[in-house]
Amino acid sequence: MEDIIEPFEFKQCISILKSTGEKAKDLRELRSVIAVISGDCIFHHTYQYFIKGHMLEYTNDFAHWSGESLEERALSEHLSNIDPYDFKEINDLRKRLLDVIDEYLEMFPEPREAMPNDEFFFNETVTLIFPVGIRARNLAEFLTAIKYVDDSSIYYHYFEARIRLGGGIDDFSRWIEDAFDKKELAERIKAIDPFMHDLEGIRKRIAEAVEEEVKRDMEVIDRCLTSM
Repeated sequence: MEDIIEPFEFKQCISILKSTGEKAKDLRELRSVIAVISGDCIFHHTYQYFIKGHMLEYTNDFAHWSGESLEERALSEHLSNIDPYDFKEINDLRKRLLDVIDEYLEMFPEPREAMPNDEFFFNETVTLIFPVGIRARNLAEFLTAIKYVDDSSIYYHYFEARIRLGGGIDDFSRWIEDAFDKKELAERIKAIDPFMHDLEGIRKRIAEAVEEEVKRDMEVIDRCLTSM
């Protein structure tokens, strides 16, 4: 297996939490704050949901709070159906969140209140990105690395990349396709549903796909050597 000109450099991110000072005890207050809060806050409670290790039943903090603290299960399901990667702008995502809440409030104009100390607290994060000192020059090295890098590295390259690169593309599948022209393997990785698996689940499925490819490559090499 040949080395490549541009190795894959693994990076990871850490997030420093900042409170906005805003909170909501019911849906009407939640809706009012979402309408005016910063885009960074919306980003934190939607795109960054998966790095927090929350339940996969939900896909963002708003859905999580609605379902667990308010017990508004129908609303939490509608909010969880929102895919943040469908939106090119944060304000478009904000509008969709507001529309879903407005539709729910029309049907149920007297929503529940959260218990004291269980209000929704609006936060932002400052994200720091840095290399971890691991580079992969081929798929075998990539396979070894993907099994052991920190969860935040999986998050950065699989989730954050979809925002940076757009089009639902992650760093792993892009590198594999660009470096090796392995479109089928890249598509398998790209097709892993980020809403159905936690970070460890995504790591496992990437590793399984790459391991199968490495084994096939080795079999081809062995056949070539045998026939010489």
